[in-house]
Amino acid sequence: LSLADLESVERAIERTSKRLKAGQDKESMRRMAVLERLRDCLDEGHRARNVELTADERSLVRDLHLITTKPVMYVANVAEDGFEDNPYLDRVRAKAAAENAVVVPVCAGIEAEIAQLDEADRAEFLHDLGYAESGLDQVIRAGYRLLELLTFFTAGPKEVRAWTVRSGSTAPQAAGRIHTDFERGFIRAEVTAYDDFIALGGEHGARDAGKLRLEGKSYVVREGDVMHFRFNV
Repeated sequence: LSLADLESVERAIERTSKRLKAGQDKESMRRMAVLERLRDCLDEGHRARNVELTADERSLVRDLHLITTKPVMYVANVAEDGFEDNPYLDRVRAKAAAENAVVVPVCAGIEAEIAQLDEADRAEFLHDLGYAESGLDQVIRAGYRLLELLTFFTAGPKEVRAWTVRSGSTAPQAAGRIHTDFERGFIRAEVTAYDDFIALGGEHGARDAGKLRLEGKSYVVREGDVMHFRFNV
């Protein structure tokens, strides 16, 4: 993968070099500087994600779609007693740290047992083992963090739905995940934190307790928000 990225970067350097020879182009000069850093890193056998780039620098080379810039997660299968004092796991963590990647250790045996249990028995089983959540849940959470995603909910009398948006999304952008008309005609969002929504028995209880907030266009969505959008088109 690194070699494939190196070929892409070298071709981009050739094209950018021709533009620079044709005349002084500030953006091409900035692009060349980033390309050269990427080339040097890839030429040494490392991944492109090892090069620390600002958001502006990333935008200069986004069109290359380099494979090794993608975030990586290592899922390490360990024995039931292999979560601590495990030299093999330590080696995986060291490798991941050198690549700016993350590691999630799981025990496939335990996960197989969890999969065979009823929903009601899973929490008790995990509690007896001393785990807060399953390995699968940990993988999902780590994946969301890597991809900079979060979940908000819409809840009505017929169904509750989860929606995924990028971290930093505003209320209108979240509304647009449901329908473009929601974003285009956004007026406000009625927002309740997930814990309050559950503890107070839903929207009406949250409203009576003063836990339901009215948020405008600049509101940045938080993980677990339960949202009701008002719009007009």
